[in-house]
Amino acid sequence: MNNKQTESLEFDKNHVWHPYTSMSKPLPSYLVSSADGVDITLASGEKLVDGMSSWWSVLHGYNHPELNKALVEQSQKFSHVMFGGLTHEPAIDLAQTLIEITPAGLNKVFLSDSGSVAVEVALKMSIQYWHSKQKPEKHKILTVRNGYHGDTFAAMSVCDPVNGMHQLFEPVLMKNLFAPAPKTSFDQLWDATDVEELAAMFAQHHQELAAFIIEPIVQGAGGMRMYHPEYLKACRALCTQYDVLMIADEIATGLGRTGKLFACEWADISPDIICLGKTLTGGYMTLAATLCTDEVAHTISNGEAGCFMHGPTFMGNPLACAVANASLAIIKRGHWQQQIATIEKQFKQQLQPLITHTRVNDVRILGGIGVVEANENVDMAVIQKRFVALGAWIRPFGKLIYIMPPFVINSEQLSVLINAINTVLDEDDCFQSQ
Repeated sequence: MNNKQTESLEFDKNHVWHPYTSMSKPLPSYLVSSADGVDITLASGEKLVDGMSSWWSVLHGYNHPELNKALVEQSQKFSHVMFGGLTHEPAIDLAQTLIEITPAGLNKVFLSDSGSVAVEVALKMSIQYWHSKQKPEKHKILTVRNGYHGDTFAAMSVCDPVNGMHQLFEPVLMKNLFAPAPKTSFDQLWDATDVEELAAMFAQHHQELAAFIIEPIVQGAGGMRMYHPEYLKACRALCTQYDVLMIADEIATGLGRTGKLFACEWADISPDIICLGKTLTGGYMTLAATLCTDEVAHTISNGEAGCFMHGPTFMGNPLACAVANASLAIIKRGHWQQQIATIEKQFKQQLQPLITHTRVNDVRILGGIGVVEANENVDMAVIQKRFVALGAWIRPFGKLIYIMPPFVINSEQLSVLINAINTVLDEDDCFQSQ
């Protein structure tokens, strides 16, 4: 690296606060000079195969010509206008596509800036819905443990209160209700007793419940757990039975990652509200969407306030909408299905055998998601440095070493990632002894 790059990294270390890091004991950061396809090139010269899709968002790879073109063309028209009283074709086209491809009945689209905000919007919709129906006592949210729904305040209130990342905020968060996490895994024989405690909580608390929120099929940052579709089907049935709105948080699972376009399709259900984000622009820009049914939208709109009480400044940003449209056009061509099937097949051939390793507790695979759960927590600084040396960009957390690569990854690149995991499992200093 040259002197300027070295100085930049030093300034970053001392002044730039990265996600979930300490400023007194900062983890190393690696300076990126370029990214193309599935490769991230560092200023220090290493070329890394990206196993994270930049936190699960970059579906079609970096520097994609169609997405680049969409951004450039829209920027030459206008990059942003307020969405209050104005509208534009990129947002209209995006809404039309989302209504077309999401589960049936979701006909109203609210655009926002990030996944956490999409969850905030969904929770506010739920509470305002019941207020508009003159049932303000229905204001609590039911969810399941091991869930993760974002880092803003309402979103934190439905993340796992014990094993999540927000325990210290517990005294000031909304007081919501938590059922046990699903126990029956995706590939196990369905055990109907898995929903007994959830059903009991619906029966006991439905008169105060505005909504039930869950990540369909895959619980992401709360543990990378994959549960049985029958559990999700039972969730939908309970919401209907007890007149509780169902929110599906598809921010991590939406747009093909699990092998279905939306994870709700594994259970053949439609929620009342769905949250989308991360993958919406193919990882190019921050954008999210919350879709709801006509019933939810019209009830809110006909209530005391006369409107939905939310409106982000950068709502419906034209650049983000334009690149989202280009990304969804690639999705609609249908190649993602074969791409995900190919990734899953290689995971089963090369990643699944790691279950026999003495350091491994479990290996979980679904679609384009591969998870190795170790018996010990990783040492983040050490293991990250080793992955870089092995030509892989993988960022574990806790005991979980997982990869969710861009859909366009080829078999050789995927082997680099899997081989890197295999290598670090044999290195004691990559893990924290218990």
